[in-house]
Amino acid sequence: MARVMIVDDAEFMRMIIRDILLMHGHEVVAEVGDGEEAIQTYLEVKPDIVLMDIIMPDMDGREALQKLLTVDPEAKIVMCSSLGQQALITESMKIGAMGFIVKPFEPNGMLDVIRKIAEPN
Repeated sequence: MARVMIVDDAEFMRMIIRDILLMHGHEVVAEVGDGEEAIQTYLEVKPDIVLMDIIMPDMDGREALQKLLTVDPEAKIVMCSSLGQQALITESMKIGAMGFIVKPFEPNGMLDVIRKIAEPN
């Protein structure tokens, strides 16, 4: 079971992700709508994994990813993107994201990514 923080500007997306996680025994420790708030909240709740949307207003997912890794180089961050954002995903992986999921996502695919990253090898 992982303690997960969801970062997505779309409330309905956060709801879908939260429901899938809760149904499979994970704990959602925080839900935030933008990158700025994500950094602040991360420091307060110290989640095991962050699910971060790439496209958000103000501070986008890549910038938030970079900043989170500056405050905690051990942060485990999974990027969420829509189809066709391969360049952004590649860039995020170079910055230090540990994985990615593509929307609309398939619950099992998302859970597999979380399981692989949450469990120490």
